[in-house]
Amino acid sequence: MSLVVQKFGGSSVADAKKIFNVAGRIVDAYNEGNDVVVVVSAMGDTTDDLIAKAKEINEKPSRREMDVLLSTGEQITISLLAMALEKMGYPVISLTGWQVPMITDSNNSKARLRTIKTARIMSELDKKKIVIVAGFQGVNELNDITTLGRGGSDTTAVALAAALKADVCEIYTDVDGVYTADPRKVKNAQKLNDISYDEMLELASLGANVLHNRSVELAKKYNVNMEVKSSFEKVDGTKVKEVRLVEKMLVRGVAKDDDVARISVIGIPDEPGKAYRVFDLLAKKNISVDIILQSIGRDNTKDISFTVCMDQLEDAVNIITENLDLLGAKEVKSRSDISKVSIVGAGMASNPGVAAKMFEALFDAQINIHMISTSEIKVSVLINEKNADRAVEVIHDKFFC
Repeated sequence: MSLVVQKFGGSSVADAKKIFNVAGRIVDAYNEGNDVVVVVSAMGDTTDDLIAKAKEINEKPSRREMDVLLSTGEQITISLLAMALEKMGYPVISLTGWQVPMITDSNNSKARLRTIKTARIMSELDKKKIVIVAGFQGVNELNDITTLGRGGSDTTAVALAAALKADVCEIYTDVDGVYTADPRKVKNAQKLNDISYDEMLELASLGANVLHNRSVELAKKYNVNMEVKSSFEKVDGTKVKEVRLVEKMLVRGVAKDDDVARISVIGIPDEPGKAYRVFDLLAKKNISVDIILQSIGRDNTKDISFTVCMDQLEDAVNIITENLDLLGAKEVKSRSDISKVSIVGAGMASNPGVAAKMFEALFDAQINIHMISTSEIKVSVLINEKNADRAVEVIHDKFFC
């Protein structure tokens, strides 16, 4: 007998028909003799609808109250899915994040899991019940409801799999695995049978929407066996694991991220410690930066450009603007009409010329590059947002056709 954790996203439980479809997938695993723990997201567009309702009341509600509101989306799903399984004649119980409980820090809207107390879940499994857990949420030490931010249900599922020492964590989505590019936009995208944690982590961090990067980080840390599968088709998915047995492909995937903005701090004195001051100010406000570019000094000054997520753009610009005198900078500029397009592959480390091939594809399509970032297994470029989909296509064609 195995312990299986299954996670179903919002599109998989968007209406009654789909909820019964998910119930059928759960029953299949249960009837094979497995202990089954299920994690679900809010139905369809529920989270967006709740955010819209909040803005009708208050344009800038507190993060604490938003967490209280948004957590209800998953609570609706777990109860409806439990009702479906009850109707089918199966023993089941639904649990919210605080009923488990899943203990987090107090960083509302972007909480981090600290520990999961598994006694309640194990007790229910011992009674041969299917356990359905609300994803995306937890509770802090003050018993306040918290949410885990973007991709929180993926993170919940992997964290539960690690805490429960599950045999496998199955992530069900509206695609049947991890592809070399988004199959909904790139016609000749190829499904991968398996992918390493590092490659999947890079793709997830760079905009691939199949898995969230925090969930992959957890899976790698605790060696959780993951498989990305289709909610609607019973076919083999993509295994995410430490060691791949297949021959390494040079590039494993092309990803696009539209949730990115660029900030440029202009005219900083060209002297030691200025870069530290810029990024220390941002770090103290929990603002993460990605691509960083510092210009060659001119007239004893330099410019520093970097990228942030869209939802942190306003805060980041305000912080830098308020501290221009401290930094000795002349001005701060920003733009949000950009996208990040990236290639990822462990095989890139030992093969020269990969970046040149990517840049050639963009040159042939007459797409201009604003910034470049590289590592052993990825190359990322910033380009105009209007060219992003085309860039993904031509880069994918260059490597996979």
